[in-house]
Amino acid sequence: MTPELQPVQTACQPPRLTALSLVRWFVIFALYLALVTLAAAVLMRQASLTSWKDLKDLFHHPGLHTSATDQVLKLLFFALYLSLCCTFVPLPTSWMVAAIATRQVALTGALWSTALLVGVVGAAASTMANLNDYHLFSLLLRHRRIAPVRDSRIGRRAVEWFNKAPFTLLILFNILPVPVDIARIIAATGRYPRLPFAAANLAGRFIRYAVLAGVCFWVGVGTVTATLIMLIVAVVLVLGRALLPAVKTAIRKVWPAM
Repeated sequence: MTPELQPVQTACQPPRLTALSLVRWFVIFALYLALVTLAAAVLMRQASLTSWKDLKDLFHHPGLHTSATDQVLKLLFFALYLSLCCTFVPLPTSWMVAAIATRQVALTGALWSTALLVGVVGAAASTMANLNDYHLFSLLLRHRRIAPVRDSRIGRRAVEWFNKAPFTLLILFNILPVPVDIARIIAATGRYPRLPFAAANLAGRFIRYAVLAGVCFWVGVGTVTATLIMLIVAVVLVLGRALLPAVKTAIRKVWPAM
């Protein structure tokens, strides 16, 4: 059965993930973060970045650090940051993707290789973060005060909507820079299988990050400019979402007069 045809379970059913499964995942995620951090620490020592001043120079003048060790170190910091960006730690991701893809950072000398590298590493890191989200939501749904959400009318309708095209919806929500990934929450609520969940996240984030990285490299903006642009975009999206109800109300009031 293809991922698209795998149905999400009904909202009234309890999560299939056992307490042991949840603990196992959190241990795996903690080990993953520890390994990435350890690898970065080892490479920092090899690159003679042993002080805060040296590390600050790497971030402020990345184009001056172009050895193989330096490039891997940049990607490890990039992966570590994206691995922490989730619903429970709502840090923006686009600014980091835009910054590391600039010619100033000098990951590679070509557009396609930069887009591919940023897309692959970024997508893998974000998939780990989103899987952690999935398990955290599953853990919350075991709480007696939150579990009834699955049985509510809104909860059932949300799962029914998601069940029409779960794999496609997950890909789309990972491509679009939306402030809140509703599909991810519903996937955990409806117990969508973790393997296709991870595959959809990986595919969607790769498209999103590779395109963004390619555009930033092609336009040739600097790290600071790319960061500011993406932070402004993030703020606009958040404000737009917050003001949308008021705009709809105003349109309803004005429309009859028009």
